[in-house]
Amino acid sequence: MTERQASRWAIGWTAFAAILMIMMGFWWIISGFVALLDSEFYVVTLRWIFQFDVSVWGWIHLILGIVILASGCGLFLGAVWARIVGVILAAVAGLLAFAWLPYYPVWAIIFIAISVAVIWALTVHGRDITEV
Repeated sequence: MTERQASRWAIGWTAFAAILMIMMGFWWIISGFVALLDSEFYVVTLRWIFQFDVSVWGWIHLILGIVILASGCGLFLGAVWARIVGVILAAVAGLLAFAWLPYYPVWAIIFIAISVAVIWALTVHGRDITEV
């Protein structure tokens, strides 16, 4: 059997995913606090299928942000649970960001793009960071 060597490129992408998760966690925490502290900040212009109170979105963003932040930190430690949780949470975050489009479309699109990048990096190169 041949032993697979981790490439620096793959390690870089996994570290990039971890940094994105940490940044995304901070962004979601900030968005959650803003929604909880000032429900008038986010403007809803159209009727959408996912209509929740802004404070509900605040709690969702706050809790999800904390979990994503912890998982991003766990990736640097090489924790397998962090990769699994990272992929699941990035998928959930992408779906929630899609539902959040009517409230703040620019941030929602950024969150969707980051979620896709995190899922790709963790599924393709997730274990390579531990082989440094």
